[in-house]
Amino acid sequence: MKQIINGITIIMPLKAEEIKKHILEDIPDAQIEIKDLMGDNNHYSAVVKSKLFKGMNKIQQHKLVYKSLKGKMGNELHALSLITEEK
Repeated sequence: MKQIINGITIIMPLKAEEIKKHILEDIPDAQIEIKDLMGDNNHYSAVVKSKLFKGMNKIQQHKLVYKSLKGKMGNELHALSLITEEK
């Protein structure tokens, strides 16, 4: 989320529930566990399980999850340690 304060654009951190929402939009059957590693809404670890991962290697699975974040990785979302598993 972006917010403009006194003409300056501030990038606001992404909350865990927002991350889940974005992932579920593209991977509807996903089971998602997210931990805020630093308590700052900016450094997370996530475990994502989905049937869609069947036949994909880990790189393809991770790309699918990162794509679901729609460009927020590196902006509103600073760090996401990701583990993906096939259901």
